[in-house]
Amino acid sequence: MTAPLGSDRVLSRLMQLHPKKIDLSLGRIERLLAALGNPQEHLPPAIHVAGTNGKGSTVATMRACLEAAGYRVHVYTSPHLVRFNERIRLAGHVIDEEALLAVLEECDRANRDEPITFFEITTAAAFLAFIRTPADIVLLETGLGGRLDATNVLHRPAVTAITPISIDHQAFLGDTVAAIAGEKAGILKPGVAGVIGPQPDDAEAVIEARAAAIGAALYRWQTEWRCEANGEGMRYEGARWAFDLPSPSLAGAHQIANAGTAIACLEQLSGFSLPRDAIAAGLRQIEWPARLQRLTRGPLVQRLPSGWELWLDGGHNPSAGLALAEMAGRWRDRPLDLIVGMLNTKDAAGFLAPLAPFARSLYAVTIPGEENPHPAAQIAVAARNLGIETREAASVETALDEIGELPGPARVLICGSLHLAGVVLAENG
Repeated sequence: MTAPLGSDRVLSRLMQLHPKKIDLSLGRIERLLAALGNPQEHLPPAIHVAGTNGKGSTVATMRACLEAAGYRVHVYTSPHLVRFNERIRLAGHVIDEEALLAVLEECDRANRDEPITFFEITTAAAFLAFIRTPADIVLLETGLGGRLDATNVLHRPAVTAITPISIDHQAFLGDTVAAIAGEKAGILKPGVAGVIGPQPDDAEAVIEARAAAIGAALYRWQTEWRCEANGEGMRYEGARWAFDLPSPSLAGAHQIANAGTAIACLEQLSGFSLPRDAIAAGLRQIEWPARLQRLTRGPLVQRLPSGWELWLDGGHNPSAGLALAEMAGRWRDRPLDLIVGMLNTKDAAGFLAPLAPFARSLYAVTIPGEENPHPAAQIAVAARNLGIETREAASVETALDEIGELPGPARVLICGSLHLAGVVLAENG
């Protein structure tokens, strides 16, 4: 067995510095950043993105378009799927082990064993890494919420963005869409353009009130900008740009709105040259694993009969269930079988209800190695109550073997959790 990498040992230690995994506050990270010389004040221009669904896809789309235009892009996203290094991209490359270990150890020393959450201290490490490698722009995804998120320490980002808001993380953000929108709108800044993706009416009202109170100009979907399917591609129309473009390489109709949000952010950037051809090239090569990703090779794919399809998605809330159901509605060429694992903080029935009309069968699994999994038995109860033919399986492999005995060719979708998606990607090599 190989010894753990140095960064794994430090990351494990950093998880012990606060009794809670999540404790939303800015005081601790501001203290640590001050001890580190406030690296967040020395970053290149930054686009700061919050939202419930579509944050990561929007960031991935911006990265692809900016890199296609020749820019060096730093990116900070969470959670990771397989290795922590995925969270920090330096000028186009995932941070290497040596650089990651150096910034983690520096943050650990500067923190002096004071209480701080894992996300806070690793966000500080990302800021340190960003100022040590030259780049033209930083794309920054919030971890949870916005107002008190550890990323919300930039006084003047170049652009802020809020992707669609829905019910999720109620224990931390509130149990209504309006309350959650109030937390997400905390990233808006005076005098900084705020690009707003599709929103429920109550979320949009809260965002607009916050923007008016602080003096942030909003660029809203279907008001200041629009992006919709058009023939084989899509059309974007905004304040300055009107482009016919290819559809994004990420699957699902919801990705057109995410791509529109990304393009609207790029349109609001000053000092960058982003021709239509660069945006088109970027849209064709977006990389964002576990978001309606088709797995085409690997040991898990090989467990299914020839001609079957295996797909993976990390969505886990009712809005994500709706987006998957929209895709399932287009997939009527073959049966759809689901393998579902979820965290116990998620609404299994709410996630599965939109998918119920499209599923031939569902195999419930308990996410291995997870602290707070939904037991497979509880997922199975929720699925049966929705009328889905359901079984429990000991593992994803077992579920695939059993599904492979059903009439085919069929399409199998593994879904319900980014944590499960990470396990699947690791097991599939």
